[in-house]
Amino acid sequence: FFFHILANFPYPHPAHLLYHWFFGKLDTMESNPRIIPNINRRIKEVRAALGLSQAKFSSVCALSSGYLARVETGHIMVNERLIKLVCSSFNVSEAFLRHGEGDMFLEDVPDDKFKNLSNLVKALPPKYQDFLFHILDMLLRLKDE
Repeated sequence: FFFHILANFPYPHPAHLLYHWFFGKLDTMESNPRIIPNINRRIKEVRAALGLSQAKFSSVCALSSGYLARVETGHIMVNERLIKLVCSSFNVSEAFLRHGEGDMFLEDVPDDKFKNLSNLVKALPPKYQDFLFHILDMLLRLKDE
């Protein structure tokens, strides 16, 4: 009973540290969710800067909103997959996300990619171009909801 109380003690009391040393359990994010790494905070900052709810942000990254909530509160450590998902889905700078360096978002897509996309669309028959523009219009409306 005594050790159970110490395991849930809100700050590192010497007896609490002795308990962790004795039972081999280190004070990690899982055992002490009050320790939130900077990268977890930056993911929350990105979501806030985009003005997205946890549900919308997580759906774009193909995550559950519960998983995202646990990441933002520091209960789950950020892994490589999540970093890549956030960076690619929202055009976020990996240097910012990992280390807090530079701008949060990358610059716009280079003009070469837009020229290439424009050439691809021009190569389509008119009925396919109309269909493509209709899909893009629907995506833009969904983004604004």
